[in-house]
Amino acid sequence: MKMFVVFAVCMSVVVLASAQAADQKVKNCNEVRTAYSSKGFNVNDVPNKGVHGNHLKVCPQGFSCCTLEMEEKLSQQSRTDLKAPVHQLSSNMQNTFTQRHRHFDQFFRELLSNAEKSLNDMFVRTYGLMYVKNAELFEHFFRELRRYYSHGSSAVNLDDMLTDFWTELLERMFRLVNVQYEFSDSYMECVSRHMEQLKPFGDVPRKLRLQLTRSFIAVRTFTHGLALTPEVVGKVSTVSASPSCVRAAMKMLYCPYCTGQVALKPCKNYCLNVMRGCLANQADLDTEWNNFLDAMLGLAERLEGPFNFESVMDPIDVKISDAIMNMQENSIQVSQKVFQGCGQPKPNMAFRTRRSPKDSGFPGRFRPYSPDARPTTAAGTSLDRLLTDVKKKLKHAKKFWSTLPDTVCVGERISVGDECWNGTAKSRYESVVIGNGLANQVSNPDVEVDITKPDMVIRRQIAVLKEMTSRLKAAYTGTDISFVNEDAGSGEESGSGCDSPPCDSDGDIYFSTPAPAKPRIIKIQPDKKPSSGTRLAPFSLTLAVTALLLALLTPHTR
Repeated sequence: MKMFVVFAVCMSVVVLASAQAADQKVKNCNEVRTAYSSKGFNVNDVPNKGVHGNHLKVCPQGFSCCTLEMEEKLSQQSRTDLKAPVHQLSSNMQNTFTQRHRHFDQFFRELLSNAEKSLNDMFVRTYGLMYVKNAELFEHFFRELRRYYSHGSSAVNLDDMLTDFWTELLERMFRLVNVQYEFSDSYMECVSRHMEQLKPFGDVPRKLRLQLTRSFIAVRTFTHGLALTPEVVGKVSTVSASPSCVRAAMKMLYCPYCTGQVALKPCKNYCLNVMRGCLANQADLDTEWNNFLDAMLGLAERLEGPFNFESVMDPIDVKISDAIMNMQENSIQVSQKVFQGCGQPKPNMAFRTRRSPKDSGFPGRFRPYSPDARPTTAAGTSLDRLLTDVKKKLKHAKKFWSTLPDTVCVGERISVGDECWNGTAKSRYESVVIGNGLANQVSNPDVEVDITKPDMVIRRQIAVLKEMTSRLKAAYTGTDISFVNEDAGSGEESGSGCDSPPCDSDGDIYFSTPAPAKPRIIKIQPDKKPSSGTRLAPFSLTLAVTALLLALLTPHTR
């Protein structure tokens, strides 16, 4: 019994000594003065010793080292301190995707420029003056591709543009291989109407149309998605904290100052509840944010595979040249079909006075550059390398908003264990950690949140993400949905993209056309006298393969 009494007396002495030590800290506010001035405030605001805290609106109203003026200033500081980690994390996210967007945009634009330069160099070497005289047709082709990439289907309908390109090329070449005839505009319109049946360029136009539309839709939509990511992050992260959130942050971060415990950090679960209350609206963005990122990852896979922009654009010069040679090699059959369908044209009386085909200087040999001779793009990088990098960033960004409170409440910002600030004292935090999102805040013990008034800025960004996700999913199937800010008042599709059957059924079209292992020879046949049954004029066999130069040397009028 005596031992128990001695133990009880000893414990009382220890508790009393601890209380006196804590009370001494409150009475002596030197530590508070130092910490308060380190925040940039006037040290003279801090009383020399503790005062009664009945005047305080947020912190405990015992003996305190805080005046009402100090509490108000620290409340403003708590607003800044609350936003600082969110701003830092958001800025990192913004910078990451701003940089990726810049890299992708630069890469695609350079790839277009290099494809045009490669075609120009190859065609000058292969066709010489014939190409130079008609170079504006190909310049217009690449200019329209750039316009689509920059402005979308409101500026350029890819299907119509490609149809016009092949139609114009057919008309010019048809005049070339039939230079011995005169053709009126109405006659050439008849030729154009029969292009689908004639297939003068073989299957190249169909394959190239599918490859170009799908890859352009994919890269353009993907680039827009990369640009949208930092925009959404920026708008969401700048949402102002509510007065109740600022009050909760003040209580969590600076009320320990008022009790003289400047080094005391909040309990982790206490921090989580405060941050989940303050970031409740942001957490509601998470579902649509993750859907958007999944759609971006899906389209990235398409860009790695069937919609690979690089594999389409790099050999485009070879593909177009193949189409031209198809027309040259089949010019006799094509011309016969046209004459049967559109009628026999009138002979060109001026034809006999023109220069001999032997003087044309036509090389007659196709000499494409090897892949090693092609220019590099975007500082020597490749699409695969860019996609590998951005896919890692997209995956890392998932669940960014729902995990933001957990990301903030770590390290030096909190205290692990029971020796922490629970909102009223240095003790264990007993409340249950609530869930994320606005609906869960009705039971938040530390932040008053009006769940009936969602933040409209964030709701708008949810709608923006949902709209962008729809476009990404459409691009995944090769379909272009017009962007509202580019095509005001129109929600129609551009007409480019998948036909029936679905995209995946045309597996063969996704293989890029490699440069031929051996140069293709344009055969020049010796002059022959026409047989009595032929419908072609003399020299037509030779002209069918060499007139490409002759007509280009003559100004072309429609």
